[in-house]
Amino acid sequence: MRKLALTAALAAGAIVLAGCAASPAEPESAEIRVWLVGADTPQDARDYLIETFEAENPGSTLVIEEQQWTGLVDTLTTALSSNDSPDIVEVGNTQAPAFTSVGAFRDLSGIYEDLGGDDLLPGFVEAGSYEGTLYAAPYYSGARVVFYNTAQYAAAGVEVPESLDDYVANAGALAAALPGVSGVYWPGQDWYNALPFIWENGGEVAVFEGGEWDAQLSSPESLAGLEQVAEVMASSLAPKDGDETDVWVPFREELGATLSAPSWAYWSIVADGDQQPTALTDNLGYFALPGKDGGAAQVFAGGSNIAISARSAHPELAESALKIIFSDEYQSILAANGLVPAKTSLGDQVAAASPELAAVIAEAAANAKLTPASPKWADVEAARLLQDFFVRIATGGDIEALATQLDLDIEDILNG
Repeated sequence: MRKLALTAALAAGAIVLAGCAASPAEPESAEIRVWLVGADTPQDARDYLIETFEAENPGSTLVIEEQQWTGLVDTLTTALSSNDSPDIVEVGNTQAPAFTSVGAFRDLSGIYEDLGGDDLLPGFVEAGSYEGTLYAAPYYSGARVVFYNTAQYAAAGVEVPESLDDYVANAGALAAALPGVSGVYWPGQDWYNALPFIWENGGEVAVFEGGEWDAQLSSPESLAGLEQVAEVMASSLAPKDGDETDVWVPFREELGATLSAPSWAYWSIVADGDQQPTALTDNLGYFALPGKDGGAAQVFAGGSNIAISARSAHPELAESALKIIFSDEYQSILAANGLVPAKTSLGDQVAAASPELAAVIAEAAANAKLTPASPKWADVEAARLLQDFFVRIATGGDIEALATQLDLDIEDILNG
């Protein structure tokens, strides 16, 4: 029923705004509300956006309202269909199709070139487009990389893994050699880090065949990957029902020898809120998650798109703010903080303070993948099917039985 509520609410909002979408935007001064999600956008970028916008639009103000990834689809569904909609919203790249397909965002075709045009990340342009029209532009990208404590690896006599099997074996060896330390710190709800194990073993989450979606988490290939996930989770002392929010905190405190996280987590690992180096800084290493047969594994391509609400009361001012977000200056700030910028021409600026990490990010990003390209995938995320599934695996549930039921639940949503 959740998927019906999501679609109905957004569709209703689209119908209401249909008559006003073509109306001229109000040119007078106003307050623009920008929703950014989590702490990934650095403070320097936020300050630049506010200061530049207010300098370019005298009398107008810009307010950033931080949202949380947990429950974001439901939060956006309510906000975007209300009379008090924010003007600009960030949305996960896998969530974007749910909103672009029902008219929740404004058409950005008219400012496509101003935002970067063909310089924009093509995969994210595709994720933010519907029927050939761009509604949610790329914001930033970043593949997951593996961070590790070099001192703890040395103490446990463990080497950097060369294959996915090595990575799994290392998790147990580290936990056995370091009492009270997770071999791989992995909260139970974190499904993003499970996807590579499924893909590397030849499995898929769901594929579109014969006009419908076929979920495949219970296939032999996917089950082989899920068994590896369960083995790695067994080495983790992270909360079995915890999520991936702020996972770098216990890693910095040396409660985990290994952490797979988005590339931009580097900056949170090496510096406290006051930007002072942490104790882990001198013992920090990183590598691309290895594949089943070596090389870099296929990892989840994390990142966001950003859009103007179709119900924005001040679309001209919203466009002005969006152009600042896509300026080289703003995007360079993102790159300097470890985020892969929306513009491919700025990609060489990523993590400039750590060239070695930049090379690891590039290696991981080259094999990154997305979740099933269905407008209803956001409904799967909103229903928390994957989070609940991996919590059950973390607590010792029957993997095959759970996967079989999950396939049915995913198909019910995607084909509903």
